Amino acid sequence: MRFPWCGALVRVGSLLALLVLWQVAASLAHSRALPTPEAVLAFLSKEAAAGDLFSNLAVTLARVAVSFVIAMAVGAVIGVAFGRMRRLDRAFDTWLVVLLNTPALVITVLCYIWLGLTETAAVLAVALNKIPTVAVLLREGARALSPELDEMAGAFRLSFLDRMRHVVLPQLEPHLAGAARSGLALVWKIVLVVELLGRPNGVGYAISVYFQLFDVAAVLGYSLAFMAVMLAIEYGVLQPFEAHARRWRLEAR
Repeated sequence: MRFPWCGALVRVGSLLALLVLWQVAASLAHSRALPTPEAVLAFLSKEAAAGDLFSNLAVTLARVAVSFVIAMAVGAVIGVAFGRMRRLDRAFDTWLVVLLNTPALVITVLCYIWLGLTETAAVLAVALNKIPTVAVLLREGARALSPELDEMAGAFRLSFLDRMRHVVLPQLEPHLAGAARSGLALVWKIVLVVELLGRPNGVGYAISVYFQLFDVAAVLGYSLAFMAVMLAIEYGVLQPFEAHARRWRLEAR
């Protein structure tokens, strides 16, 4: 018999073991390059009391949210179009391959050069790095759509909106969930790079400042705070959404 809380206990135990190893390693090292968990927690408490921690987290999360929504929307439209129209796919497939293999740093630098050190350039740089990945995943999903369901939708003369809502989107839901999970993991990493290179606020900017001061406790503190937020989104939003998207496969068994 499996208990639903067993997985949570295993994860908590694993994190506690990591904290113990960190404490032991920091105690043995006696170096500024590896602060203890207490030192990192003390920095986070001080930064939170000053309000800087929450303001930087809020700015970065806003950039992550906007870039993520743009990338998912544009990438999904492109992917479904390419998956449904082979000629379009053949014509622009090379574009996708080029964008997929262009380093994120290059896209970020070019956006800043062409658009200036602006918020628009920062968000666009992050979205451009993610759109090709979403497009490829949704293209494969669109190729796997059931032709029988398409024929049924045609026989019942469903409108375009009804066809998308009742036939296409339910089949694409698992692919959307996969693109969302991988997309968020990629987007928040690129956002930090974008902030480090050209924004005056956010977690990436704060890490850049403390890196120049060689304050490793501050770098680790901001990194861990942002990771904690991303883990909360992963376990609280994305994993339940993916389980919901794949429920029909489990029911079919």
